[in-house]
Amino acid sequence: MVSSPVRRNGPPAPHGIPGHLVDFVEALRRRGIPVGPSETVDAGQVMAVLDLLDREALREGLACALLRRPTHRATFDALFNLWFPVGVGVRDDGDTDQPLPRTPDGDIDYEALQAMLAELLSDDSPEALAQLEDLAARMVEEIGQYESRNGPAFSAYQALRNVPPDNLLEKILSGLLGNQPSEDKSGGDYTSEVAKRGAIQRIMDFRKMIESETQRRSAEQIGRERVANYGVPKLAEEVDFLRASDSELGALRRSVTPLARLLASRLAVRRSRARAGAVDLRRTLRKSMSTGGVPIDLVQRKPRPARPELVLLCDVSGSVAGFSHFTLLLVHALREQFSRVRVFAFIDSTDEVTRFFESGSDLGVAMSRMIREAELITYDGHSDYGNALGVFAERYAHSLTNRSSLLVLGDGRNNYRDPALPTLAHLVSVAKHAHWLNPEPRGQWGTGDSAALVYNEVIDMHECRSAQQLAAVVAGLLPV
Repeated sequence: MVSSPVRRNGPPAPHGIPGHLVDFVEALRRRGIPVGPSETVDAGQVMAVLDLLDREALREGLACALLRRPTHRATFDALFNLWFPVGVGVRDDGDTDQPLPRTPDGDIDYEALQAMLAELLSDDSPEALAQLEDLAARMVEEIGQYESRNGPAFSAYQALRNVPPDNLLEKILSGLLGNQPSEDKSGGDYTSEVAKRGAIQRIMDFRKMIESETQRRSAEQIGRERVANYGVPKLAEEVDFLRASDSELGALRRSVTPLARLLASRLAVRRSRARAGAVDLRRTLRKSMSTGGVPIDLVQRKPRPARPELVLLCDVSGSVAGFSHFTLLLVHALREQFSRVRVFAFIDSTDEVTRFFESGSDLGVAMSRMIREAELITYDGHSDYGNALGVFAERYAHSLTNRSSLLVLGDGRNNYRDPALPTLAHLVSVAKHAHWLNPEPRGQWGTGDSAALVYNEVIDMHECRSAQQLAAVVAGLLPV
């Protein structure tokens, strides 16, 4: 299946297949995927019974043995493609081998290539899929290759530059609709919409083929470890909230439930370790009378763990809306850990939106209703923290008591307006606990229109750039 048996994807593993598996596990760990010795042993047993030439069966078997969370699958697949590549060197797939179309002058005929690509993307047969994979490999080899200072290099952008798949949407859509039986076309707009989504998905899959092939060939030249550093997607919990794409935000939302379950289990462990209360000095001294006044046996007060109230003050402006949304999802999943949760949203003013986040409500619907129905919030994207704090103190100060934990969500970018520092200081003095979660890197606090350093003088501010950092901070703030 390959043109050369020479291995160019790094030195051979010193201990054969077991050593290669251990090397793969270490790569997973470096990317943040927790893999312990027991999972590694299970993976070795999986490899002992599977056909190693069946690459997809091997992929699924190792995924079942090594992964604990479904949100880690994308990172696992990218690393698997590097450590267990489909081949080495230029692929030669025999029956599916199909050269790129060329003009009489010997140059690549891009118009004919576009037509070929549109035809293959419109075909559902396994033969077409095999030809499509071969076409992707040849495009990377013949179009995506260029000479760099260190020798041959490969670029997915260059491979697709003259054949942008997005321009083929209409042709693919026409092919999909033309291949359907006449009775299936009577659905009208519904059928067209289904076909359009299918065409878009096929274009995305072909782009992934090109990117995967580019990474495979690049790994042969510069090493898979180097490609893994820049070409492997981050774990969902490591993605920066402020830079996350729509797909990454979707993965973050899917990770909320397992993350909340993990935090709840940690809380249960902390509570089990804190069953003993503080030392009751009076009862201890009384009991010491039986031992001549020597306090041998300590008497401890019975712990009375109470679930505190939680008051959330969230910036929902465009710059931090994704961060606030995810934090609200997480708090909603953990609401049973608090006796009461009240949610207030602000941009330039503050309004209570607790009614949209009742138990059992869909969070996506709740966020949409909040945007439509909140009366005192203007969604123009210009945050005014000072006015928002003032409105909260004027209208909703009664919601904050000495049993409340105040949690402020936002980047502190106040558009050079009055930060109303005394108002925040008063709110902090009333609350039992007060914390500020900031999605910006700590190095950017106080730069430009950021008032984060000023606010940090009166309230504990925590950097929460990713779900991983957020989980660590929230775990420390949960009641015991």
